[in-house]
Amino acid sequence: MPITIRPARRDDVGSIVAMLADDHLGRARERIEDPMPPAYFAAFDVISSADHITLVVAEEAGRVVGCLQLCILPGLSSQGASRALVEDVRVATDRRSRGIGEQLLQWAIAQARSRRCNLIELMTHQSRTDAQRFYERLGFAKSHFGMVMRF
Repeated sequence: MPITIRPARRDDVGSIVAMLADDHLGRARERIEDPMPPAYFAAFDVISSADHITLVVAEEAGRVVGCLQLCILPGLSSQGASRALVEDVRVATDRRSRGIGEQLLQWAIAQARSRRCNLIELMTHQSRTDAQRFYERLGFAKSHFGMVMRF
């Protein structure tokens, strides 16, 4: 079945949050409730109004089956080059291993190139070994040691 990658809409928020919550890490961070907590919609409004952030979904037969957020970050490093940051890559559990994640990442790579970024980067939790193998297969290489501080 063909996949369409399109900008996320406000009515996609529930599907996106459900995918974000669909693993051991996401379950601890996300709230799946009806109605959805307003904070998700407030965040979506900020994201959708930012010209340097694009939240997209992969749609199959009218169903949201994947998502990805792409941030274009300007910088002084590397002679003033911009870099692309990929976040929140998810594919619905029942649609994995069908090339949807690869299509999302190839879309992000093409966008980064067209916006003249000198690199594209992403972070994945150390426990997500399947995701790490997937990213390496697409050409990403381990390069940094990530650190976080949660509030």
